[in-house]
Amino acid sequence: MSSKTFKPRIAIIGAGPAGLTLGRLLHLQSVPFTIFESDASPSSRSQGGTLDLRAGTGLAAISACGLDKEFLKLARYDGEAIKITDKNLKVWFSAAGSKVDAGKKKTKRGARPEIDRLELRGLLLGSVPADCISWGERLKRVAGEEGELKLVFEGNGDGEVEEGGFDLIVGADGAWSKTRRWLSEEVPAYSGISGIEQYISDAEARFPDLDRLVNRGSLYMFGDGKNASAQQMGDGSFRISEWGVRDESWAKKHDAAKMDPKAIKALHQEEFSDWAPEVRKMLASVDEGGAVSRALYQLPIGFRWENKPGVTVIGDAAHVMVPFAGEGANLSMADAMHLVQWIQSSTDKKSLLKNVAKFEEDMFVRAKPIQQISYDNMQDMFFTPGAPRTTIESYLTRMVKHMAGPWAGTLAGAGIYSLYWGYKLFN
Repeated sequence: MSSKTFKPRIAIIGAGPAGLTLGRLLHLQSVPFTIFESDASPSSRSQGGTLDLRAGTGLAAISACGLDKEFLKLARYDGEAIKITDKNLKVWFSAAGSKVDAGKKKTKRGARPEIDRLELRGLLLGSVPADCISWGERLKRVAGEEGELKLVFEGNGDGEVEEGGFDLIVGADGAWSKTRRWLSEEVPAYSGISGIEQYISDAEARFPDLDRLVNRGSLYMFGDGKNASAQQMGDGSFRISEWGVRDESWAKKHDAAKMDPKAIKALHQEEFSDWAPEVRKMLASVDEGGAVSRALYQLPIGFRWENKPGVTVIGDAAHVMVPFAGEGANLSMADAMHLVQWIQSSTDKKSLLKNVAKFEEDMFVRAKPIQQISYDNMQDMFFTPGAPRTTIESYLTRMVKHMAGPWAGTLAGAGIYSLYWGYKLFN
């Protein structure tokens, strides 16, 4: 059977960036697939804040999906602006976003345009046939034997529901993936970091001073094992996050969705009492609804599993990490892009299963250094005394090496350390 006529039937668990990217790419190749999503509908759950897509991963996946023009309508290149400060708002790093001229986005090499997660999901959802997505499907487990694998879902009060007949099951079902349980008993471990995410609506009009501080991009403030950050959203609101080194039970004890909004503000004013007035104002100005507590978990760096034919996982299900390198969604979308390339080169069921094993080996190699960067960034900023002053050089050098490559990063690192040596003499 030729590669042109072999069309495997694919099951995708999860309609996040990884699952939807995979679905879009399979659709372009006329490969039959079904996405099973636990959410009841596209609007049943908040999609979180904003993220930047990067060349070689997220942006490459958008191009492979044929969605460049649609993406540009939603992307915010001025959202590249970033500022890293200490708790007193002393700036330790700052970079401007790209300019927008007459409505045209001026791209540049290494651009990393921002897009709201909600907008990205909407873009990908609109590119996949609606009848290929089954909503409200909560996977319980993968069952059966090789060649006769089944998906077992929770029923609607009528017991379990089974789906079968797939040539490949792809779990894109996040950190607590039920699909991954078929491959490994490994579960994510607590990172030591928990926090609360909130929003400030209509920030530009209501708080022009805070709006100028954020500068339409992202503001990250570190100190004393804590972080407060503000990210500009496409609708003009801010996503306000605070993270800290805390016990694993902290997020449950401080469930923001159940707490009185005034109690959350009081908690923040106490915990950030010696931070800059602007930081305290930001935390005191959040809207009274939509607060979410989160504990951050991660799989071991270099996590891998022994290939089991017929099942694989991608995205957070394969390599969930802390979000301190900004690569989670990018890597997830790249996983989908690479997996489809291996599926395309398959000529029959036997070669498909072999190619999936090759894909996994490639993914393990791609994911490990990014997991390490995310972990090291967390260690620098949360677990090293005196951060960001004491760690800004290693943090920036690490990110430059990641973005520009080891040779360019090494050369840049020498300059970064020299620059900050001089800067710290007078600051």
